[in-house]
Amino acid sequence: MESSSLVSNGRVDRQGRIANKRTTGGWKAAPFIIMNEVIERLAFFAIAVNMTAYLVFQMHQSLPDAATHVTDWIGAAYVLTLFGAFLADAYFGRFKTIIVFSAIYAVGMVLLTMSASFDTLRPQKCLAKPCQEASQAQISFLYGALGLIALGTGGIKPCVSSFGADQFDEGDEKEVQKKYAFFNWFFFAINMGALLGITILVYAQDKLGWGWGFGIPTITTVLSIVVLAAGVRYYRFQKPMGSPFTRFLQVIVASVKKHQRGVSVENEPTLYEVETTHSDIIGARKLPHTRQYRFFDKAAVITEKDTLSNRWSVCTVTQVEEFKSFIKILPVWASTIALAISFAQMSTFFLSQASIMNRKLGNNFEIPTGSVPVFGAINGLILVPFYERFIIPFLRKFTGHHRGITSLQRMGVGLFISIIAMASAALVEKRRRDHHPQPNSMSVFWLLPQFFLIGTAEVFTYVGQLEFFYDEATDGTKSISSAMFLSKIGIGSWLSTALVKIIVDATGGQEKGWLRNNLNESKLDWFFWILTILNAVNFLVYLMVAIYHNGKESSVRDENMVEFSNVQHTQP
Repeated sequence: MESSSLVSNGRVDRQGRIANKRTTGGWKAAPFIIMNEVIERLAFFAIAVNMTAYLVFQMHQSLPDAATHVTDWIGAAYVLTLFGAFLADAYFGRFKTIIVFSAIYAVGMVLLTMSASFDTLRPQKCLAKPCQEASQAQISFLYGALGLIALGTGGIKPCVSSFGADQFDEGDEKEVQKKYAFFNWFFFAINMGALLGITILVYAQDKLGWGWGFGIPTITTVLSIVVLAAGVRYYRFQKPMGSPFTRFLQVIVASVKKHQRGVSVENEPTLYEVETTHSDIIGARKLPHTRQYRFFDKAAVITEKDTLSNRWSVCTVTQVEEFKSFIKILPVWASTIALAISFAQMSTFFLSQASIMNRKLGNNFEIPTGSVPVFGAINGLILVPFYERFIIPFLRKFTGHHRGITSLQRMGVGLFISIIAMASAALVEKRRRDHHPQPNSMSVFWLLPQFFLIGTAEVFTYVGQLEFFYDEATDGTKSISSAMFLSKIGIGSWLSTALVKIIVDATGGQEKGWLRNNLNESKLDWFFWILTILNAVNFLVYLMVAIYHNGKESSVRDENMVEFSNVQHTQP
C-alpha cells in the first residue's frame, strides 16, 4: 500500500490499521454521522420544546418554575458533555462513547414515554384550581428519565462533531476544505432535526397525545444508533490517548513545584522532549514550543532531582503546549456565554409568548406552540447552503482566507446579531402586552423576527465555534475542546435560570414581579432588555478577547493563505 494513500494524522480503520484515504473517511463516512445527528436532534428538540408545556399542563407546575426546570435540564445535558468527552478522549474513543451513551439516552426516552402514557405517573387531570400537585414519586420518576436523557446527550454531543471532523485528514489540503464544509452541513443537520422535531413530532403530540409525542422520538433514538453503526466500515477512528485532565494537572503540579524551588527557564533547548518521532502521548503528534504562558515551561525544565519517566516531576514540551492550547481557548469560551442565555429563551419564554398568541393559519389549522421555533430552524436550513455556496466564495475575494472569514470573526458576527435579536424580542413583547383589545389576539408571526435573528446568530456562532474549538485543540483534546464549547450552552441555561430567579425575587415575586405566571400581567419585555444589555457588554468583551487571542488560527493564518493560494492554482 502506498504511503501517500494513508492518513497523516494517525487515525485507524476498524481493524486498527492506519486508515486508507481511498476507502475510509471523507464524504464516504460523513453522511452516516450527519444522518445520525439529524435523527438524534429530532428526538431532543421534540422533547425540549414540549417539556415546559408538559410540566405546566400535565405536572401542574407554575410557568416560572417549569421554565427554570427546563433550562436546568438543558443546562445539565450540555455541561455533562465534559464527562462524555473525558471518557472518549481517555478510555473509549469517540465512536464507542456515542454508542454507549445513545443506549443510555434510549432508556431515558422509554421512561419518559411511560411517564406520559400511564395515569399513575402523573397527577389527576386539573378540572378546577388549585390543581393537584404531582407526588414526590411521580416527580422523581420523570426527573430520573430526564436525567438519563441529559446523561446520554452529554456523552453524545461532544463526540459526534469531533468524530465527523476526524474523517478528514488535516495533512491533506483537499480534505481540509471538505472538513470545514462538514461543519456547515453538520449544523444544517442540527436544524433539519430541529425542524422535524418541532413540526411533525410536536404536531403528533398535539393531535395524538403526550404518549405518542414522546414515543415516536424514542423510536428515532434507537434508529440513530442503527444509522451510525451502519457506516462503521468507512470510519476513521482516533485511539484513546489517556486522561487529558491528568496531563493538565501534571503540568500544573510540576510547574508549581519547580517555581517553589526557584527554577527558571533560561533558554528553549533546556526544555525536555522525547526523542521519538511522535510524542509520548499515545497517538499524538509533537507540538512546537511557544512563548506564551512561560510559567508552565518550568514543568519541562530538567533538574537533578527529576526522573524523566515521572510526568509529575518533568513534562515534555508537547504536554506543556497541550495545556497551553487549552488555556488559550478559555477567554474565548468565557466571552460567549452571555449568548447562550439568549438561546435558552427559545425553549422557554419565547414559547410561553407563542402559547397565548393567535396561532391560527387559515380557518382550520392552528400552529402547535412547540412548532413555533420552526422560524429559527428554517432560517438555519436556508442560510447554511447559501453561506456555503455564495457568501464564502464572495468573502474569499476580499480576505484571501480559505473560509472567507476566520472562525473568530464569524462568532463576532453572531454575537452582534444577538443584540438586535433580543432588542427585537423586547419591542415585540411590549407591543403584544399593550395590544388592544386583547393581547392574545396578536398574531404569532410577530415573533418571527426574534426567532429569525436568534437563528441567524446561531448559524454564525455555532459553526464558528465548531471550527474554532476543534482547530485550536491538540490531538489528545479534540473531544474535551468540543465539550468546552457545548458546556457553555449548558452554563448559559443555568445562568438564565439564576437570572430569572433573581429578577423574580428582586421585583416582588411571582405575584407582583416582572415575571409572573400570567404573561399579560408580566414585564417580560424588561427582562429581554436586560438580556440585550448583557449581549451588548458581552460583544465588547469578546472584541477585546478576539483581538488579543494568539492561538493556532492567528499564528498560522498567513501560512493558510499561502496554502489556499497554492490549492487554487493547482486545481484543474
